[in-house]
Amino acid sequence: MPGTNQLIRSRNMITGLAATDYSTTLHDAGKRHFSPAEVIITRQATMLTSFIDGLLCCLTGKSVNVVVPIETSEPADGFEFVEVKPGRVLRVRHIIPERPAVVEQANGQGGTVHCKRKITVYRNGQMVIENMGDVLRAELLHCQNGDTEPNSTVEVDLLDPNTPVTSTSTPDPNVTTPPSGQQQEQQQEQQQPEQPRRRKRKPKRTVVIDCEQKISSCKGTHPDVALFFVHGVGGSLDIWARQLEFFSCLGYEVIAPDLAGHGASSAPQIAAAYSFYALAEDMRAIFKRYARRRNILIGHSYGVSFCTFLAHEYPEQVHKVVMINGGGPTALEPSLCSIFNLPTCVLHCLSPCLAWSFLKAGFARQGAREKQLLKEGNAFNVSSFVLRAMMSGQYWPEGDEVYHAELTVPMLLVHGMHDKFVPIEEDQRMAEILLLAFLKIIDEGSHMVMMECPDTVNTLLHEFFLWEPDTSNGSKTKKEPAKPTTEKSPPSNGEVQPVAEGKDKNKNKNK
Repeated sequence: MPGTNQLIRSRNMITGLAATDYSTTLHDAGKRHFSPAEVIITRQATMLTSFIDGLLCCLTGKSVNVVVPIETSEPADGFEFVEVKPGRVLRVRHIIPERPAVVEQANGQGGTVHCKRKITVYRNGQMVIENMGDVLRAELLHCQNGDTEPNSTVEVDLLDPNTPVTSTSTPDPNVTTPPSGQQQEQQQEQQQPEQPRRRKRKPKRTVVIDCEQKISSCKGTHPDVALFFVHGVGGSLDIWARQLEFFSCLGYEVIAPDLAGHGASSAPQIAAAYSFYALAEDMRAIFKRYARRRNILIGHSYGVSFCTFLAHEYPEQVHKVVMINGGGPTALEPSLCSIFNLPTCVLHCLSPCLAWSFLKAGFARQGAREKQLLKEGNAFNVSSFVLRAMMSGQYWPEGDEVYHAELTVPMLLVHGMHDKFVPIEEDQRMAEILLLAFLKIIDEGSHMVMMECPDTVNTLLHEFFLWEPDTSNGSKTKKEPAKPTTEKSPPSNGEVQPVAEGKDKNKNKNK
């Protein structure tokens, strides 16, 4: 096709111009001042290249931006390539800090919590959770008035409206004398209609949890502690740069993988390779390879679902979990009316608009600093095919409210107030469903809060890692748990909500 060949030559010429300008920008940053005209020309060349690539994709039927493993610029700085399956390679950042010759061992102290709860799901969709054990939720979650929360939820039965209302007694006709005051009261009570009987509802599903959960402080000097960082859709392990540096300097062993098709991991050209179950098995392989005795999982956005999956599969090895803008405890289901259902070539033509939308919705501010953070974090730098497959592969019907309510591991929820992808109500609902959890809200952050406010996030995470429940005051023998101490509970810079009942909802985590 002569037209196609001419189009390819034009595309290559424009791509070379854009690449040259972009390379010069990277190497001469801070040394050369670009005029507004040069900046506009570079942006127009980039957008034109994207449009031509999408047109070539439609004509040839081939993806134009295939992601393949790239050579890291720092091969000796803790980067590894792990083959989780034949031909499926993930890049992993694994940092083992240099510890002193005498390593501090865990002293075996901490708190043992008796986790016992009954989860009942009825046919109308209502779920009732009854906490019957020595749950220290009040030590983690503060009520708005500062009082402790009850450890049980009252179940209310519905009345049957079809039950007839009848009276079971009538006045005695043989009585001729006027009744006394006491007899009048008795007659009035007898004349009152009998309350309708309550029909007990039959539950659709009942789950009973009864276990002992030991929670201890996890210090960087403990060799049996490992931190796993999992990013979401469109991200990479580079978004955790500030967290990896901070905790590795404190002595923690940190592990951060690139999901398939992201960062420097391989990108299979099969849509099924990006389903939730395929990615979850990748994370299982990474977890089994690097796991220690006490492991802490930190997930962001879609990565929270994989942390939940691992916590449910390995309750003995997962010690704590951190959820950053993870959303509500709802089963994943792809949205039928979504822009990501468009053909790959169309998505590729729209990629500049999608990147701009992500910058506006993912950050509280949209300045030069945020744009630089996106470049450094390699965020939203995935092919249109991978992006479309990731969004359409978010199918996980098992991950409903009951699935989350069964978790007994302590969890910290971090939410950016300006997040436009995840409403705060979803994280509040997650905090209500989980057994041991508390919610912290960062007013200055948005969806990418760990990049916007790294110091605040690092402080919250570190205090949560060091936290352990105080059961030395005999709270296990009391009906009401003790009020929290300010020394071991994280700083309260956010709001929390009390326990409530709710209905299951299916929602796709578009983030």
